[in-house]
Amino acid sequence: MAWTVKETNLSHQAQLRKPAVSSAAGVVSTQHRRGSEIGAEVLRAGGNAYDAAVAVSFAMGVLEPWMSGPFGGGAMMVSPANGPVEALFYGMRAPMKLDPADYPLAEDGHASDLFPWRAVVDDRNVYGPLAVAVPGTVAGIAALHQRFGTMPWRDLLQPAIACARAGMLLDWYAGLMIASRAEALAKDPDAAAMFLDGGTWPRMGGWTAMSEMRVTMDRMADTLSHLAEAGAEDFYRGDLARALVSDLQAKGSRMVLADLENYRPEWQAPLSVAHRGATFHATPHLTAGPTLGDTLAHLGGTFPAPSGAPQPGDYVAWAESLRAAYRNRLANAGDTAVAEAGMDAPNAPSCTTHFAIVDRQGNMISMTQTLLSAFGSSVVSPSTGLLMNNGIMWFDPEPGRPNSVAPSKRCLMNVCPIVAQKGDRRIAIGASGGRKILPAVAQMALMMTDHDLTPDQAIHTPRIDVSGGAQVVADASLPDAVLAALGERFETVAVPRSFFPLGFACPVGVVRDGATNTGICEITMPWADAVAEA
Repeated sequence: MAWTVKETNLSHQAQLRKPAVSSAAGVVSTQHRRGSEIGAEVLRAGGNAYDAAVAVSFAMGVLEPWMSGPFGGGAMMVSPANGPVEALFYGMRAPMKLDPADYPLAEDGHASDLFPWRAVVDDRNVYGPLAVAVPGTVAGIAALHQRFGTMPWRDLLQPAIACARAGMLLDWYAGLMIASRAEALAKDPDAAAMFLDGGTWPRMGGWTAMSEMRVTMDRMADTLSHLAEAGAEDFYRGDLARALVSDLQAKGSRMVLADLENYRPEWQAPLSVAHRGATFHATPHLTAGPTLGDTLAHLGGTFPAPSGAPQPGDYVAWAESLRAAYRNRLANAGDTAVAEAGMDAPNAPSCTTHFAIVDRQGNMISMTQTLLSAFGSSVVSPSTGLLMNNGIMWFDPEPGRPNSVAPSKRCLMNVCPIVAQKGDRRIAIGASGGRKILPAVAQMALMMTDHDLTPDQAIHTPRIDVSGGAQVVADASLPDAVLAALGERFETVAVPRSFFPLGFACPVGVVRDGATNTGICEITMPWADAVAEA
């Protein structure tokens, strides 16, 4: 075998850096600078990391609405300064009245987004009202706030409300994301009115000037204002719940009010894995947490990794361990032994958000939330202004299989928020990027535990992606010796680490070394930033 370089139009000489941010005070790392500032403002006002997480969660659903929002789902790892690490699962599930007959298989072809299932007529499991699953994000955030919050719920939603009132500023990246889903958005009148001009054309500013254009989000602001006053319960068992279900049913969804009324998030004991003097804590079910555990188990049988920059042998060991772990995941993981099949489409737009927060007392959180695809189902609820998820796409549309689409099944997600600890160093990290999430999270954590790299060194060290496909995808900036070693064992393609399309996942994290807190963000995410409380 040998390694090859993927042909692109990108410069081979460009260099990009995003320095880590360190402080004795709290630090917030998110995929949007303003989201990080909002979290830091909450910390500055006396809130803890969990108060900041409530504010950031709702703000991110406004600042990058195609990534996540109240009608999404996710999971988090909670690590109090003086308490045990816990997991909170708030993933999506299929509606109880879902009818598999609504997803007839097309004569040929594969699904148009993320997973190469057999194609469904009109992509009904990918776009439109029949793709929408029961959401969990608001329930998850409310459970966190009830358990650990110190500031009023109402106050923590005000920054998101203000962002929605101002509208989302359209720059080149926002315009590119909207353009990537313009065809699907145009099929829903409410989504088209929100994001497209004339119901067809992506809204975006000129490429030679700074844009002053904004996406109007007044309806979303009204919804968040109502949620701030009425509380999270209203989203599942009140006026908001009734409005959401009415909107979805009017568009053709089979969701009923009982789907929302019966939803509950789940506090879970974490999956904790010892590895070379460190302990990794991950979500234990229906996420990539168990696959991380498998990766570490396979890696434990390889040679001990030395401190310092990873060497060719380390990358080969990572690739072998990830490949073995994904083989098990694709065969066995899921709800009630549901098997997940298929692979993410290469270079699909990122469609998830992750953020991590540590306060000055040492309380930490690693939290991932998603709509699944970019813009979810590309359906907007007209009464609320919220984008709907497309969680049904997680299921195989072919009948008679372990993961075949069926009523009330829980979705198997790719999210992988973790907390890792070695000595005085504690790490809260996760990523966006579909099936590419786990390889990024594993490598970033191993760089800071096995190899003792600083957070800044780790975020700037090139990575590989091994997430179930035939190829090993390697950062083109890796040394030739690493690429050659990978090429001897695997079909390897070298691609640049670029803004768009994304060949790799986008990790975001915080690290606490003693009393010093540090935040890091993926260097190719144009909006991502770490912000210190002071």
